[in-house]
Amino acid sequence: MLEIRYLENIQQIELNLVDDRQYWPFICNAIKENAEETSSIGAFSLRLPVWAFFSCRAALVYTLQKNNITFSSDENVKKFLGLAKERQEEYNQAASKIQTEAELMGRLKDVGFSRPLTNAQKRNVLKLCSLSSGATFSVPGAGKTTEALAFFAFRKKQDSKLLVICPKNAFAAWEEQVKLCFKTGLKIIRLVGGEKNIRLSIKKNSDILLITYQQLPTVKEIVAEYLANNPTFVFLDESHHIKRGITGEWSRTVLSLAHLPVAKLIMTGTPLPNSPSDLIPQFNFIYPEIDATPENVEKLIKPIFVRTTKKELGLLEVYRISTPIQLKPSQRNLYELLRSEQARQLANISAKDRNNYRHIGKSVIRLLQVVSNPALLAKAEIDFPDGLFDTLVESDSPKIEYACYKARKLARDGKKVIIWSGFVENVELIANRLSDIGADYIHGGVDAGSEQEENTRENKIARFHNAKDAFILVANPAACAEGISLHTVCHHAIYVDRNYNVAQYLQSEDRIHRLGLAPNIKTTIEILTSPDTVDQSVLRRLNSKVAKMAKVLDDDSLNIEPVEVDLETDGLDEDDIKDFLKHLNREE
Repeated sequence: MLEIRYLENIQQIELNLVDDRQYWPFICNAIKENAEETSSIGAFSLRLPVWAFFSCRAALVYTLQKNNITFSSDENVKKFLGLAKERQEEYNQAASKIQTEAELMGRLKDVGFSRPLTNAQKRNVLKLCSLSSGATFSVPGAGKTTEALAFFAFRKKQDSKLLVICPKNAFAAWEEQVKLCFKTGLKIIRLVGGEKNIRLSIKKNSDILLITYQQLPTVKEIVAEYLANNPTFVFLDESHHIKRGITGEWSRTVLSLAHLPVAKLIMTGTPLPNSPSDLIPQFNFIYPEIDATPENVEKLIKPIFVRTTKKELGLLEVYRISTPIQLKPSQRNLYELLRSEQARQLANISAKDRNNYRHIGKSVIRLLQVVSNPALLAKAEIDFPDGLFDTLVESDSPKIEYACYKARKLARDGKKVIIWSGFVENVELIANRLSDIGADYIHGGVDAGSEQEENTRENKIARFHNAKDAFILVANPAACAEGISLHTVCHHAIYVDRNYNVAQYLQSEDRIHRLGLAPNIKTTIEILTSPDTVDQSVLRRLNSKVAKMAKVLDDDSLNIEPVEVDLETDGLDEDDIKDFLKHLNREE
């Protein structure tokens, strides 16, 4: 007999074979071939997360029946299996359970949801409300948060709670949107400040709780206990943050809790930053009962996601220009020197082995630094030819020189500009050089706070919005691509450099191109590109990733093709590495 029980304290399923032990290898194979995150705890016992148990359920049942092995399960396991069956049937009927608009609006009014919905939002919420779990992949500015809160309002009961897992810079946006959507007001608590503080905060009377992806793993048991004892909805905002699946700590933690919520949503405008496989862990969170693979995940996600496109919002297409910036002769010499050296070091490396990603990522960064601003290599352990590096440091970076020139020209015409660079040193350098026209900067070292606190992220954003002499904001996409809106005052962006992270790039663009733009406003994105450098590899791969995403999301308005006139691994995939290696070996 196989005993199956739920260990509530660690949110795992334990399987123990008490007899017929000659069949244990078959049981192990059935589980481990379908669920990677397992751990042996004895000769005939193993444990695995509940969501992983769901994924190997069919193979396990087949093995037990084939070998006439009986099994017993505790009440919790029976409950999970019953819910899994219900949710699988719900998924199969997803297309046929749409509510009527009258039912939707009547229910929202009854529960105090007061914010008007656009036609696109009504369409999306109607579909989501037919499910207990779904996905909203609308573009930034289309109102994903409003859609999510309407879904919560429609399906919630009197004692329902909502836990939102999101980047820290999204906290303020959620708090603002809740106030706009519920006239009666709901109490929101931020779960911050470490384990002790969160243990106290989570016990307070609240309707909505906010926690970051970074914080969640440190308090997983506290959150799991709360979810187990309270009927709680869980929303993943910017859900592409769990795209790494069980190889990432954030993803593992989120997936380990997937069996506990009463309803779930994933929310992101960029659900597959690298490839359709990025969808697998996101789908596993909302439907762990259904086996998602690279071959079927696109088909599985279709019935349960909604998306509002920029075309539906009536936005003018972005005008993108690629401005060629030639390297200086000494800069080109250094680039070719490092290009050859990196090609030699990576000659026999495999793009498929993730253990190589960090090493390759460092090579990518080094070449991006040479092209963006060679002075960034000051701390690198490189043996430069005599006098070469001194010459580079003493001369200006062509990209930075041009970015400052263009920003001043636009400022003279009264236009505000955001300048993007992936390197903190560049961000501060450019802001300093343009300080006389009110330039300021935001990167990961700038703390969040209120608009009234000097030098906080919010204070700098408010000043850029409101001060007539604040023409320039310089920012790092890793720190500023999410959670801010600049489209009411800024319509021109300059990219000094970009990397392979398409989610960051698209979201950084959307800071100035989103719902609320006047119909006649043209948004200009200027990308500084140095010919015959890693810039071309980045451009090819970003275009390819966006094309794949557009196909899966059926969104022909999604493209980033310009017209001609944790960076070390984040955003890199196998095809990025292959393209980068071709560039190193001059095979383009």
